[in-house]
This record gives sequence, structure tokens and C-alpha cells, in this order.
Amino acid sequence: MSITLQPHIDFIITAHQFHSKSPDKSVRLWDKKTPYSIHPVWCAMTILTETALPKNIRVNGVLTLLYHDVLEDTNVKLPSTLKPLIIKYIRDMTFSEGITQEMEEIWDKPKEIRLFKLYDKVSNLLDATWMSDELKIKYREYTARLMRDVESNYGNLNIVKLARVMTADV
Repeated sequence: MSITLQPHIDFIITAHQFHSKSPDKSVRLWDKKTPYSIHPVWCAMTILTETALPKNIRVNGVLTLLYHDVLEDTNVKLPSTLKPLIIKYIRDMTFSEGITQEMEEIWDKPKEIRLFKLYDKVSNLLDATWMSDELKIKYREYTARLMRDVESNYGNLNIVKLARVMTADV
């Protein structure tokens, strides 16, 4: 890996813990205790396991996924040291009007954004106990659609395998 991740991880932990737009944005919804930052860290670390992906996608993905909720959920600005492409990817992953807007507009985004979003959605489904039954169904259907798109673009990645399990009866 040609980047040092620790400063980026420290940044997002601090951003989510101390600069969240609201107190509920600093913790995971399922227990309202677990630090929110486990989510972007999980997403970022999981893409690094995708040895079938080219290195540049994994490097861009790890940074994009670490920062993907900073604009939406915190009051901090992205570090000026991030490359313009990473900033563009982060902005492409940010939907200020929420999941409904995302589900409609994601298909107009580059395939890399849909790949990165699959990590985000699978992570959220892992602790989806807070979701209503209706939202969970909608969310799983959306994740299954993302999974099929990612598989057609990138093959049978680890995240596709996880998504398949999470959406098995959709």
C-alpha cells in the first residue's frame, strides 16, 4: 500500500466523535453506543481484502470509504491533502437528501461509486436491527441491485459474496 492510513483513520474518528452534526450521528443506530467511525473503517478495510481489484481502485476506495460520511454527518471539511479524484468520489457518494435520493441517483454515478456504495450498504445491513421492516426490505432490494451491478462490472468479489448472503431472499 502506498499510503499511510493511520492519519486518515485518526481524522475520521475525530470528525465523527467530536464534530458530528448531531449527537446521534456520532454513534451507530443499532445500540446508540458504538462509535460511528467503525462503519467507515470497516468499509475501508474490507475493500483492501479485494485482491481481485486493481491496486488503484483499492487505494482510491480505501480513502473514499474512510471519508464517505464526513460531508454528510460532520461539520468538518475534507483534508486539503486528499487528491481531487478522491474528493470527487466522496462528493459522488454524498446524498444530502438521504437514501431515497441515493437510490434514484446512484445509477448515474461512475461504476466505482456503485462499487464503494456496496461496501457501505453491506456494512449497514450487518447492524440493521434499527431499521423498520419496510425500510429493511427496500434497503435489501437496493443492495441486491447494487450487488448485481458490481458483479457485472468487477466479477465475484468478496463484497459480492457478502451482499449475496445479506440479500439471499430478495
